[in-house]
Amino acid sequence: MSNPFINIASEAARKAGGLMRKYRDRLDSIPVERKARHDYVSDVDRACEQVIREHILRLHRDHAILGEESGQTGDSDHLWIIDPLDGTSNYLRGIPHYAVSIALKIKGRIEHGVIYDPVRDEMFTASRGEGAFLNDQRIRVSGRRELAGAVLGTAFPFRARRLMTPYQGMFDALFEKIEDVRRAGAASLDLAYVACGRLDGYWELNLKPWDVAAGALLVQESGGVVMDIAGGERWLDSGHIIAAPFKLVTPIRHAVEPHLTEGIRARLGRADA
Repeated sequence: MSNPFINIASEAARKAGGLMRKYRDRLDSIPVERKARHDYVSDVDRACEQVIREHILRLHRDHAILGEESGQTGDSDHLWIIDPLDGTSNYLRGIPHYAVSIALKIKGRIEHGVIYDPVRDEMFTASRGEGAFLNDQRIRVSGRRELAGAVLGTAFPFRARRLMTPYQGMFDALFEKIEDVRRAGAASLDLAYVACGRLDGYWELNLKPWDVAAGALLVQESGGVVMDIAGGERWLDSGHIIAAPFKLVTPIRHAVEPHLTEGIRARLGRADA
């Protein structure tokens, strides 16, 4: 794609991916810090975020940036949302499944998104109204029309284990109806895989904006639907998300909806959800 913002994000993502490759042969020596229970950050995460920030600000010093590791800096109608290393746990264990996720929100709406897998050298890109691409080839969501035979992506709510009981109910309800589930450990790649049809759909609880911003746009621009688990539009704020082709998104929502707790409803702002 020739969009200048996509070019900026792609170049920044490749720089971060280069750092990941540089350090992956010395994982035992990488300092790791505990951010919160079950949540860790490494020096590689920080270095990747720094190189992305520097690349963006060198070209657009007036833009704001929201990064997983450094929080938000700046105040602008242009807000870059960055996960510098999605799948840190995989990376630190030598599991070759992790990515860089960069999205650009303009005046409150996500307009551009890039997800880069440095292991496979796969660059997923999307701009609103221009479609979604994998290494410059147009991609589409799967053509599956029913849950029978579907393979869905998901992840356990490991950062908010209070949600494990409702999540287990959702898992059980869906698992009865589908072929199988994949839990690979990088939300951005799960969404990218929905966008290109490798997965038929995806649901997860308690994600952060940097986990889903770029991937959600990829799904939308590849012909899919993104919603919160009550069928609304608060997936970015709540972190409770469903992404799937049009024919599957409602059956997925109907399966998970009976397991919404009062706390989940409150976060979605839906007392009747």
